[in-house]
Amino acid sequence: MAMFFTDRGRLDGDVVVLDGADGRHAAVVRRLRPGELVSVGDGCGLVADCAVIGPGSGSGSGGLELAVKARREVPRPQPCITVIQAIPKGDRGELAVEEMTEVGVDRIVPWAAARCVPVWRDGKGAARWQVKAREAAKQSLRAWVPEVTGQVTTAEAVLLVSAAQCAVLLAPAAEQPLGGITVPGSGEVIVVIGPEGGITDDESAAFGAAGASACRLGPSVLRTSTAGAVAAAVLLSRSARWQ
Repeated sequence: MAMFFTDRGRLDGDVVVLDGADGRHAAVVRRLRPGELVSVGDGCGLVADCAVIGPGSGSGSGGLELAVKARREVPRPQPCITVIQAIPKGDRGELAVEEMTEVGVDRIVPWAAARCVPVWRDGKGAARWQVKAREAAKQSLRAWVPEVTGQVTTAEAVLLVSAAQCAVLLAPAAEQPLGGITVPGSGEVIVVIGPEGGITDDESAAFGAAGASACRLGPSVLRTSTAGAVAAAVLLSRSARWQ
């Protein structure tokens, strides 16, 4: 079943008009026809399961009218998986967001680490990541679109770690394997992913003092753009969310 998103207020009636970019994608790219089933959500847990009635009336925008068959509220997943992601070079950040969203990460925090090559000077970088998270959430049929925060400093990232139920810092030389971590049933689980050049000693010490456990993924060293998705998958496999 295809998934699309719209404003929450538009899901109240018996008929949902899906227009704009999602409407055009449904009608023109997916070529959905009357009777086909689709889900439309608000990205915050409310989902309407619908059947296509036909083209949207009047506007000529290529949208669709959908008949609501049922509504459901999907609870926010627990535990909440947050990845503090050092900002990679080029478009690897968007690739990281896409993969983390598909796996099930709930919050993505762009981090301006000391050895990051790019550091955002405006909000455009976070906006691009937000768009990618929304698109990946549709593809993976998620009722909740991951939150993408603004860029944080190391000091701000450390504060997030100190408030988490469980926090890990990926470090290739760490003795403890990530697969040995006990994942709590609720609260926030944070994974810190460093940049291409690695985390500095000062950053490592600060995260450790805030309560993060240094862990390794395995015998190989992953790119910063793929480590977050793999780490999240390891943790989710040890949680009730994947049982």
